[in-house]
Parts: sequence; C-alpha cells; structure tokens
Amino acid sequence: MDIYFAVLNFTLSGAIGLVGILTLQKVSTPNEVLFALLPLLFALHQFDEGFVWLGMGGHIDTRALEIAAGIFVYYAQGLLPFLIPLAIWLIEKDGYKKKLVGILAILGFGLAVYTMYGLSTVPTSVSVVNNTLYYKNPWTENFYDAGIYILTTCGSLMLSSSIAIELFGLLNLIGLVVIYIFRPYGFTSLWCLYAAAISGLLYFYFVERRIQFLQELKTKKDGIGKKLEQELDRLKKAHPKLFTSRL
Repeated sequence: MDIYFAVLNFTLSGAIGLVGILTLQKVSTPNEVLFALLPLLFALHQFDEGFVWLGMGGHIDTRALEIAAGIFVYYAQGLLPFLIPLAIWLIEKDGYKKKLVGILAILGFGLAVYTMYGLSTVPTSVSVVNNTLYYKNPWTENFYDAGIYILTTCGSLMLSSSIAIELFGLLNLIGLVVIYIFRPYGFTSLWCLYAAAISGLLYFYFVERRIQFLQELKTKKDGIGKKLEQELDRLKKAHPKLFTSRL
C-alpha cells in the first residue's frame, strides 16, 4: 500500500502546486507574498511525504527516509505555528484583529523555537498505523503543545477579516479536532494532508483581493486625473498667454 499512498501524495502535490502558482500570480502587494506561498509550501510538503511513504516501503534507503521525515516534521510541527499567524498579520489591516494575530504570532514563535529544539535533541520515529503515518516524538506529544498549535494556526486564520480565510481556518479547526479524536496518531500527517487539500480556498481570497486592489487603484487614478484637470484649468485661467504661446 505504501507505493499507492506515495503516488497519492505526489499527485496531490502536483494539483496543489498548480493552484499555488495561480495564487502567487494574484498577489497585489509585497505583504501578501508569504500568505500566497502557503498553497505552494503545502504542495512541497506533500511531495516530501511521498518520499516518506517510499522509505516506509523500502523503496529508498534509510538515510533518505530520515531526511524526508525530518523535513516533514520540522515544517509541520515547528514552522507552521509561527508561519501562519505571521502571514495573517502581514495582510491584516490595522485594528484589534491585527493586534490579536500579532500576539498569536509571538506565541507561535515561542512554540516554534521550543518545538524545533525538541525535534533536534529528541529523535523522531516514523511508523505506519492503520494506513496512516505516525510521527512520534515524546517532546511534542502532549496536550499543551497541541492546544497552542491549534490556537496559533486555526485561531489566527479565524481572526482574519476575509470570509475565505475565516472559512479556511474553520475547516482546519474542524479537521484537526476530528483527527485528534479519532486518529490522534495521525495528527501531523493527516492534518497536513487535509490542510493541503483545502488550501485551494486561499486562491479565492487573492482573486477577491486582486479585484479590490485594482478597483482602489482605478479610483485613485481617476481622482488624480480629476485633480490634474482642475489644476490645469486653474493655471489656464490665471495664465492664459502661456497656454496660447505653447500652441
């Protein structure tokens, strides 16, 4: 079965990667780049887990399996709790929501440092339980880490002013809770697979944001054009000879 799950990961990675590229093309401001990268990062993450499945089936050597599993766990458990709230903070408009997301980003950074230290000092084992990859590390397997993880990732998404991002956060929260209840050993693997699969929702945020950005740009352009016309009319009335001489 390992080879089939590897193919599934590689296929999903390709589909999400395409959505990720399309999402990046809709970026309007530099602050949106990090958030727009998320679907592409999820795609690369699933591509990496495809190699973990190949390693579990003995199709690649042990060292390659260790590297692939290490990359997967560092990103999933170590980087995401900080990366997601930071990305939301960058695109959120000034206000109380931005401040709350900023607090979650700081909390996520602390969790990321704590988790990465643990992952670098305590070995992570990988096994297959009920056709699910189980990334086991005693350092991170506790209720407190899981709670802070959910708060920083899903919490920051649900605080967004965008309906599309809020929906993405709500669906992730539902998915995390369901996985944690029924397959806690698959918390890392299954949630990342699920989050990657629904990350296409973020594309609609950038389409919405692109339309809004272009409308604002057009409004500003029209406003500047009117001001220029008014200024030219004023100057023409004040100095008519100058305009006549140029003709």
